[in-house]
Amino acid sequence: MGKKRKKRRNSKSLGIIFRTFLILFILLIVFVCFRYYRRQAIQSEQIRQEQLQRRQEQEKLIRQRKAFIKKIGPIAKQVDKSYDLLPSITIAQACLESNYGQSDLSQKYNNLFGVKGTNPNTSAILTTKEYVKGKWINVKARFQIYDSYEASIRAHARLFQNGTSWNHKQYQHVLAAKDYRKQAKALVTDGYATDPNYADKLINLIEQYGLAKYDH
Repeated sequence: MGKKRKKRRNSKSLGIIFRTFLILFILLIVFVCFRYYRRQAIQSEQIRQEQLQRRQEQEKLIRQRKAFIKKIGPIAKQVDKSYDLLPSITIAQACLESNYGQSDLSQKYNNLFGVKGTNPNTSAILTTKEYVKGKWINVKARFQIYDSYEASIRAHARLFQNGTSWNHKQYQHVLAAKDYRKQAKALVTDGYATDPNYADKLINLIEQYGLAKYDH
């Protein structure tokens, strides 16, 4: 009887150990799963927050760009009606060349088009990028200072109308073009821009923001 009782006790002890081990194993699995799903939830929330932040930044950027267009659009329309220029082209150029009014040149000196200057009293030296021999390089140059955006846009229009000092008919193809696509391409043909993709960039901006409405 003693041996049987001892055997039962041993069997019961083994059963308790097994159940304890099983419970601990289940708790470990639950803990690992909890940690995994908690980590997944944190990562998902971080991704959601990052996406939300990017979307908010993008919306803010678009609002800033539209505000800039709204500001210079009527000015370009009024100025360009006296010249053979399309306001949509002028606005797109201002957006592209001044980074929607965010460049130092446009914010400090109202120079929307990167117009160079020679008179130290009416110009300032800044660093800019130019496309030379197939690549973009940083160069220091003297740029014209304007009192207002309107003065910058008016000088821009006179440039196309009067041409350069060495060729008064420099922009004849620009002035002859009657739609924004042709006028954008004529800017490259007539040597206004060194960027080979300049025309496509202007056309994309015009179509993205519906700038052709200022031409009518």
